[in-house]
Amino acid sequence: MFEYWNPRIERMPVDDLHELQGKRLRSLVHYVHNHSSFYRQRFREAGVEPDDIKKLSDVTKLPFTFKIDLRNTYPTGMFCLPENWVVRYHVSSGTTGKPTIVGYTQGDIDMWTESLARALTSVGLGREDVIQVSYGYGLFTGGLGLHYGAERIGATVLPTGAGNTERQIELMQDLGTTAIACTPSYFLHMNEVAQKMGVSIRDDTKLKAGIFGAEPWSDETRKRIEESTGIKAYDIYGTSEMSGPLFTECHLQNGIHIWADLFLLEVIDPKTGEQVEDGERGELVVTTLNKWAFPLIRYRIGDITILNNEPCECGRTHPRIMRILGRTDDMIVVRGINVFPSQVESVLMRIPEIGEHYQIIVDRKGPLDVMAVKVEMTESTFSDKIADLMSLSKTVARLLKGVLNITAEVELVEPGTIPRSMGKAQHVIDRRKV
Repeated sequence: MFEYWNPRIERMPVDDLHELQGKRLRSLVHYVHNHSSFYRQRFREAGVEPDDIKKLSDVTKLPFTFKIDLRNTYPTGMFCLPENWVVRYHVSSGTTGKPTIVGYTQGDIDMWTESLARALTSVGLGREDVIQVSYGYGLFTGGLGLHYGAERIGATVLPTGAGNTERQIELMQDLGTTAIACTPSYFLHMNEVAQKMGVSIRDDTKLKAGIFGAEPWSDETRKRIEESTGIKAYDIYGTSEMSGPLFTECHLQNGIHIWADLFLLEVIDPKTGEQVEDGERGELVVTTLNKWAFPLIRYRIGDITILNNEPCECGRTHPRIMRILGRTDDMIVVRGINVFPSQVESVLMRIPEIGEHYQIIVDRKGPLDVMAVKVEMTESTFSDKIADLMSLSKTVARLLKGVLNITAEVELVEPGTIPRSMGKAQHVIDRRKV
């Protein structure tokens, strides 16, 4: 029997969902026009008035919002309510410029928590579970978001945060953790540490599920995690601007459910800005339908995905996005060819002799761009003969070229060579920018 947190909403007929979205979109447009000088100006520039939005498809009349807008209005220029209504701030890392600051009313926090309660229930978690939250706490949205969502479904929360890995593994055993939430790269590192401690996550813990996100990862990585540890690995999605982690796959692992009563999705051609057909890849665009301190209209997230509006076999009628294929700003252009790190990862994780940790290094030699892939071997492969390693290197290079249509130099390194990350792994080093 399928479990639901809010069956009335999660199984709402599609036509009723669209009617609710249209109503909330019209209300949102009037709200931001009345409360946001930024959106009033943006609407004026686009030649659109709130009363022009009469039906759901009229969303295309509205202008896009971009990441640069958030930075240009730093710190709170896009807020729609006085700061004494704000009960919490979260702040992005700001690694590529000024950070973005998101404010939350209590209603916004409640919406965020509701979204995650639905998501965690959809993967089969509930009151009997102990959920270890190993995302970072503090300004980063991951830790607190999962924490509140887990408490809402009645689960017991173990708020470990990131780092102190040996202690985390001990607590996982001692307190009977059944689910963990963290980045996939940190969980892979945790599994390595556990093995060195003589601990088998499969045999010596009660762990059954992992909620992995905050960085791109592939189906091949999912397969490795599940085969090596015996857990089910679920994808989670969200961005700090939207409210942090919000959505997961259900137990069927066939796309991430996006709650249509809370968010309106579009997938567009990143070059033209026009909507693409269902099933076509494009850039994800999100409109928040139920946020008050920091609402967003047609926010171009930059993530590349595919939209699936077909109801899921689990019974939920809300749209799904398929696995994130990359980001428009993470895409590497090498000699005119577009390369996404996820493409490289998908190739590497299909090769049994290759470990889970890798780096893509892009450089320039004279007028030409060159790309190298540094990847760890497994312990058993590292002890092989030199001739075998040379053959493996050539095999990896051939498979990469078949997918990327570009030649990459492959460097096989011993296990433990590539730096581990407690948060988001740094898979790309682009030395052309130096």
